[in-house]
Amino acid sequence: MTSAKVIRALAQTVLAPLIAVVVSMIVTSVVVSISGSSVTEFWDVMLSWPSNRNWVNITNQTSMLFLAALAAAIAFRMNLFNIGVEGQYTLAAFVASAVAGAAWLPGKANVLLALVVAMVVGALWAGIAGVLKVTRGVSEVISTIMLNAIAGTMIGYLLNNHGDQYGQGRRTTPIPESSMMPGWAPWGAINGQIWTLCILAVIAGVTMSVVINRTRFGFDLRATGANEDAAIASGVKVKKMVVIAMLISGAIAGLVWMPALFGAAGYYGPPFQHMLGFTGIAVALLGRNRPLGIFFGAVLFAWLSERANAVSLETGVSPSVVQVTQGVVVLAVVIAYEVVRRWVAAHEQRQLTSAIGEEARA
Repeated sequence: MTSAKVIRALAQTVLAPLIAVVVSMIVTSVVVSISGSSVTEFWDVMLSWPSNRNWVNITNQTSMLFLAALAAAIAFRMNLFNIGVEGQYTLAAFVASAVAGAAWLPGKANVLLALVVAMVVGALWAGIAGVLKVTRGVSEVISTIMLNAIAGTMIGYLLNNHGDQYGQGRRTTPIPESSMMPGWAPWGAINGQIWTLCILAVIAGVTMSVVINRTRFGFDLRATGANEDAAIASGVKVKKMVVIAMLISGAIAGLVWMPALFGAAGYYGPPFQHMLGFTGIAVALLGRNRPLGIFFGAVLFAWLSERANAVSLETGVSPSVVQVTQGVVVLAVVIAYEVVRRWVAAHEQRQLTSAIGEEARA
C-alpha cells in the first residue's frame, strides 16, 4: 500500500470521526450551557456506565436501528434516497402483526410466516417508488415521502375499523404465546431480555457485506451508484437495478420492528415505536453506508437515546438536547468527511505535482 493510500485510509477511519465527535461535543456543551444547566453534570451522566437494564435496552434498540440504517444504506449505495423506510417498516409491522395475530400456522411457523409477510410488504411498498422512478421519472425522494403519509393513513383507517379496542386506542389481535420469542436475560429477568430476533440484524449485516463486496450484483450496484453512465456502458441494466435495489431496501425495512413485536410487544398498537426509519437514515449517513460503520452508529444513537432519560432525571436537562446531539453528530460527520476528503485530495495533488516536477528536472 502506498503512502497516499495509507493517509487516505487513516484520515477516513480516524480523523473524520474524531473531528465529528469533538465538534458535536462542543456544540452540545454550548446548548446545555445556554439552557442554564451544568455542562459537567450533563457529560458525567451521559458518559457514565449504563446499568444492566440500560445495556439490554441499548442492545435491543441497536438491532432495530441497524436494520433501519441497513435498509437506507442499500439504496444510498445505489445513489437512491429511500426516505420511505419509516412508512415501509410501519406498514410491514402492522400487516405482520395482523397475520401473526390470526395464527394461521402454529408456534414458530407463525413467526416465520410473519417475517416473510413483513419483508414482502416492505419490498412492495418500496418497489412502488422504484417503478415510478424508472417508468415515469418520479423522484424517489418525493414518492417515498408521499408513501409514508399514505401508509400512516391506511393503518389508521384499518385499525379504527378492524382493530381490537384497547383502552382508549386500537390494536391488532395479540400474538399467541406460543409464537412469542422473548429472548435471553443475561443479567436476570428483572433487568429485561435481549430479544431473540435481534439476530436478524446480524444476519442482514453479514449478508449485505457479502452481497455488496463479493457478488456481481453488488459490483453492479456500486458501479451504478458511482457512475451511472459508465455502468450503462459496461452493460448494467440500470432501470432493473433501481427496482431491485428498492425492493431489497424495503424488504430489510420490513424487518425493523420484528424483534420488538415478537420479543415484547405482541401486537401492533400503543407499544409501536415510531421514527426508527428516519433515525436509521441518520445512522446510515453516520456509518458511511457500510455495515461495520452502521453498527457503531446504531450503538451510538441507541446509547444517546437510552441516556436521555437519565440525563433528564439527574440533571434536569431536557431530553430534546440529546436529539440536538444526534443531529449535530450526523451534520458534523458529513462535514468532517468532506473536509478530510478535500484535504486528502489536495495532499495527493501536491505529491503528484512534486513527482512531475522531479521527473521534468531529471
